[in-house]
Amino acid sequence: MIQHSSIPRSALRRGVCAVALLSAVSVPALAETNVAIYGIIDAGLLYQSRTDPDGKSKTSMETSGLRQSVLGFKGDRDLGRGLEGFFNLEVHYDTNNGKLHGTGDAQGTGTPFFRRQANLGLRGDWGSVTFGRQYGPALLAHIGTEPRAFKEQFSNLYAWAYNQYAATAGAPGTDRNTNNDVGIFFSNAIQYRHTVGPVNFGILWAPGGQAGSTQKNSAWAMGATYTGPVTLSASYQVIKDEATANDNVRHGGLGIAVPYGPFTFKANYLNARNETSSGANVSNVNGISTGVDWKWHADHTATLAYYDNKDTRNDKDHTRNIVVSNDYALRKDTTIYVQAAYVDADSGATIKTSIVAAGIPSVGNKSTLLNAGINFTF
Repeated sequence: MIQHSSIPRSALRRGVCAVALLSAVSVPALAETNVAIYGIIDAGLLYQSRTDPDGKSKTSMETSGLRQSVLGFKGDRDLGRGLEGFFNLEVHYDTNNGKLHGTGDAQGTGTPFFRRQANLGLRGDWGSVTFGRQYGPALLAHIGTEPRAFKEQFSNLYAWAYNQYAATAGAPGTDRNTNNDVGIFFSNAIQYRHTVGPVNFGILWAPGGQAGSTQKNSAWAMGATYTGPVTLSASYQVIKDEATANDNVRHGGLGIAVPYGPFTFKANYLNARNETSSGANVSNVNGISTGVDWKWHADHTATLAYYDNKDTRNDKDHTRNIVVSNDYALRKDTTIYVQAAYVDADSGATIKTSIVAAGIPSVGNKSTLLNAGINFTF
């Protein structure tokens, strides 16, 4: 044991200075890891002229009319040699009641806390590789060409999601895939992304984790966007059955966006085929949409869009929709929005052809919906 009396005070002072210097030197090393907290809070009122089953009107408070309400954590770390590590954690919640948003995961798998993202990865000049629960590349490819950029209300975000739900979200032994959540989020997934010139693309594979098979319960997806004088998009994804490895969902899309002064004209085509685990084809939905954005003021963007969604195997499952909206950017992080939809639903219309978050407002009827709210980001 060293006795303090045996050490000169000048040496002690030098030792303290050395410790302080080492502490100061270590701070920049810790600062190489950057962590950020971010989020979206979105809420408003929704009026609809008709509801099922009684056909009466309804007014309600709704969450996420423009964009989903989320709380996220993200970070990156310089690993040297041109390599960077990163992570993403993202919660999806409902502003109107504070609850976690419902999940499209298979029955019996629970409600994930980090529904939207729970992943980490590496990136460099060669692109990036991401491991864990994450957004699929197919939907990401079409954000620039979908007439309403897959806004959370009144867009083909819901036709996309609902066409990948019934065939994959069943209980064990039924139509089921535990790596997929409405074709937007994928668990147990590996994704490679890269940008080559004007083309950004992603390729994802979610291994099934089933003994004796590399196909059962697996999913794969790809999507690409070309950004030049015009924007072009393409995607395809397949979600396989947990028990039989059948292609329960096959989903593809094409899109284009053409800017012209303050206007951007858009057109998008989506096709979704649903089968049972035994391979029986139950639906084949075509989603055709067109629209135009008009930047009529520095702070205002108006959008007019038309959606025609039809199941070719079930002729009465057909909706025609017109949407008019205006987004007013009070500032970069705060938007007030007003949007109206006219929905003409045939007598057999289902959620597979819906652009409304809650599904078809009134089957076999014409309905008008009006949604106004505020979107705050931080």
